[in-house]
Amino acid sequence: MARTQELGQATSGKLSGNKPLGNGTSLERHGIRLRRFAGSALYTDKLPEPIRVAHLTDIHVGLVTPMKVQTAGIDIVLREKPDIVVITGDFVCHSHAFLTDLSAIMKRIDVPVFGVLGNHDYWAGAPGVRTALKRGGVELLSNQSTIIEVRGQKLQLVGLDDAYTGHADRQKALKGMARDIPTLGLSHIAEEADGLWANGVPFVLSGHTHGGQLTVARLNEWALGRLAGHRYVHGLYGRREAGQPGEHGAVYVGAGLGAAVVPIRMGDRGNREIAIFELGLRPGQVPEHHAEQLALNPPSQVAEELARALAHERFQARRKRRFHAPREQ
Repeated sequence: MARTQELGQATSGKLSGNKPLGNGTSLERHGIRLRRFAGSALYTDKLPEPIRVAHLTDIHVGLVTPMKVQTAGIDIVLREKPDIVVITGDFVCHSHAFLTDLSAIMKRIDVPVFGVLGNHDYWAGAPGVRTALKRGGVELLSNQSTIIEVRGQKLQLVGLDDAYTGHADRQKALKGMARDIPTLGLSHIAEEADGLWANGVPFVLSGHTHGGQLTVARLNEWALGRLAGHRYVHGLYGRREAGQPGEHGAVYVGAGLGAAVVPIRMGDRGNREIAIFELGLRPGQVPEHHAEQLALNPPSQVAEELARALAHERFQARRKRRFHAPREQ
C-alpha cells in the first residue's frame, strides 16, 4: 500500500540562472543547462498551488564526472528551492569506490529526495548503492508508490526499478496505487512510460540516454533512435494536454548531469542538465525550451520484449564476469 508523507513547505520564489538563454533555459557553471517546464494539464485542478519538482538523472558519481560538477549541480538545485527532488537512476559509474561521496552529495539536499535505480547502479552492485543512498537520505522507490503532501496537497510518486537490467515490475509498482491523486512516474528507461500512461500515470520523468551527449546534426537521434532502438532520446514526448490526439501521456528524458565513459558533451540537447517542473501549471504558463515531440519509432510490443530479454542477458553476463573477476578496491 502507498503511504502518505507530510513534507515541509518550500519557498516558491523563482530565481534566475547565471545566463538566461530564453525559452525557459539558463546556462549555469560547467556548462549545465537549467530548463523549466510545466507538468501535465491533468494536475491543474488538483494542485491549485504548484509543486516544484527538481529532476536530476545520471549523475554518475565517480572518476569521469568531476566533483566540482556534482557540487555545482546541487548548488543549482538548492538555489531553486524545490519542494522535492527526484533522481531517475545511474547514481554511480562502475564501482563502489565513490559511495562515500555519493552519500555526502545527497546529504546536501535539504528537501525530500526520491529516486529509482539505473543500470549502472546494478552493474556496480545495487545493495551497496542502496545503502549509500539511504545514508544520504534518499528514498528509493523500487517498483512501488508513495503519497506525499506538500502544503496540504497530495502527490503520488510511482517508481519503476531499472528496466534495462530486467528489474522493472510494472504490476508490482502499480499495486495499491490511488486513482484519484495527481501521479508522477519515475523510471530510468523512458520507454516504460507507455505502460504507465495506460495505467493512470500521465507524466513520467526518466534518463539513461544522456541526451546522446553529442547532438550535432542530430547524431544523438541517429545513434540512440535508429541503432539503439530508443523512441525517446531527450526532452518532452507525448501529450500533456487532455483530449489531444496521439499518446495519452507524456515523458521527459533528462540529459543527465554526469557521464559514465566519455565526459565530452556537445550541442544544445547534449549538455549537462537539471530540469525544474512546476506541477499544477498548464503547458504554456511556463516558458519552455521546447514543446512535446513525437516518438522516434512507433512502439512495438515484440521489440520491447526482445529489448528487455537482451538487456537481461547482458546483465547476467556482466554479473557472471564480475563474480569471477577480482573485487575492486
